[in-house]
Amino acid sequence: MNPIYIGAALTIWFFIGVVIAYMARKHLGKGMPEFFLANRKLGGFISGMTYSATTFSAFMMVGLVGLTYSTGVGAVGFEMIYIIFTILLLVIFAPRFWVAGKKYDIITPPELMAKRYNSRWVGIVSSIICLIMLIPYASVQMMGVGFLIEGMTSTSLPSFQIFGVTVSGLYLIGVLLVAGFSGISAFWAGMRSVSWTDAFQAIIMLGASVILVIFVFYHFFGGPAGFVTEISTEQSHLLELNWDLSMFIGLTLPWAFFALTNPQVSQRMFVSDSVKSIKQMIIYFSIFALVYTIITTLLGLSIAGTGLTVTDPDRAMPVLLGNVPVLLALVVFVSIFAAATSTLSSVTLTLSSLGSRDLVKKVKPSISEKLEVYSGKIIIVIILLSCIVFANLRLDMIAVLSSMASGGLLVMAPTIIGSFFWKRSTTEGALSSMVVGGIITSFLYLAGEAYYPLGWWPSFWGLIVTVSIFVGVSLMTEPPDGTEKFLDEVEEGVEEYGMV
Repeated sequence: MNPIYIGAALTIWFFIGVVIAYMARKHLGKGMPEFFLANRKLGGFISGMTYSATTFSAFMMVGLVGLTYSTGVGAVGFEMIYIIFTILLLVIFAPRFWVAGKKYDIITPPELMAKRYNSRWVGIVSSIICLIMLIPYASVQMMGVGFLIEGMTSTSLPSFQIFGVTVSGLYLIGVLLVAGFSGISAFWAGMRSVSWTDAFQAIIMLGASVILVIFVFYHFFGGPAGFVTEISTEQSHLLELNWDLSMFIGLTLPWAFFALTNPQVSQRMFVSDSVKSIKQMIIYFSIFALVYTIITTLLGLSIAGTGLTVTDPDRAMPVLLGNVPVLLALVVFVSIFAAATSTLSSVTLTLSSLGSRDLVKKVKPSISEKLEVYSGKIIIVIILLSCIVFANLRLDMIAVLSSMASGGLLVMAPTIIGSFFWKRSTTEGALSSMVVGGIITSFLYLAGEAYYPLGWWPSFWGLIVTVSIFVGVSLMTEPPDGTEKFLDEVEEGVEEYGMV
């Protein structure tokens, strides 16, 4: 495809995004809750769309399509388990996050844990874990667009070395474009800008994917019936559950608890303006998630049935887009760009709130709210630069890399669940489980598959170790002061607002 077409499409998209961000900025107030949570005043539709757009990133239309193309329907089971768990976790935890956020003026998930366990160190440790683990996940958004531009463009640019890795000019352009757009959205008007652009981008993501799958069915297979016949006869191996059990559990576990452990989505449990909006958020997300997942996996299977030559699973979508009409390819490309930028904007904004609220504020409690917001903006720039460097390392498959990042965050799950549902959970149990579990999980991922104990993935062992330490140490120590008061006030709030 002519790069001029891609440039024109992105220019139009950039203009629309800037207009939305500008309109959001006109409503921007002052202070931390305003910049990082849109002053807790998002309605149900915007809450649902920003949650959906943040959750479903370039991982879906690039990573999951590639994973389905290469491994078959096991990828569908992997993603459906995530959706089921996410809906259940939102029903259980969203009301409690929302009540705690309003009552204690909480901005970030680590701040909530610090309040519950009456320890700033719980907040600091969880923030550090998030900052370390989410850099790879945020970088995946840049990688997805980089692969797309590189795979869709007929023109080539000179390659060069970065940290000993050969990087093509087109790939780097894709990385920088996502970083630039995300930075403007997050830096300029905070959560209000990010949520408004998320809503628009979510609509584009869903609409473009529906159009693409319909075109693929009729163009390559003559219709849905032809697709079913081709896959069930010529590609029947993709309909078999051929995933190794350890791989399935290793990839699925981190995503099952994604709604709790990934702060960019759990922070969205604070932003709704009412109980009604929270319920609407869950409903809108459920519909979006089901439709988008089915379409994405159908596209992965379709590519396998077209006979197109794909050398790398992460290039399956670029190859497909190179064989559809230019206008459709551009619309889909823009939708994937939208998915990547919405997730990166959200991750960047959330990490900056963690850095300013749970690290800078804890080191210097006397800092003014104005300087706290300013420090968050500086952190946005630092995070984006770190992601650019990481993205250019071009590590592993996108789907696996995303799950690895969530696997590291999984060590926070027992602490978060215990925050609301176990009175005996203690500060010592939270800290020791997150630190030891985080170290072990990271070591196993870095050591490589050859060192996985009994062949089971790091997320499996990390969760077992974390739960064991959390429960064991908590039983040997005393709950912090204020535990019962916190739990009682949250549950009273849940009942008061009619959330049970």
